[in-house]
Amino acid sequence: MDTLSYRTVSVSKEKAEHKWYIIDAENQITGRMCAEIASILRGKNKPSYTPHADTGDYVIVINAEKIRFTGKNGT
Repeated sequence: MDTLSYRTVSVSKEKAEHKWYIIDAENQITGRMCAEIASILRGKNKPSYTPHADTGDYVIVINAEKIRFTGKNGT
């Protein structure tokens, strides 16, 4: 068994590839959408996630005025 092939690869800030995401907030539930956006911003949706490096992507939210609130929010 070749144990050298099982080494963890850590991505540096310079080598990280950043993508742009456009998220449509129309009829989306606030908390779930925000959790998804936070995951994308931190880079947790990538297999090359490295906690100490900025490997996250960029997010643009459109139709934010049409977001959906559920439960007892604002009352």
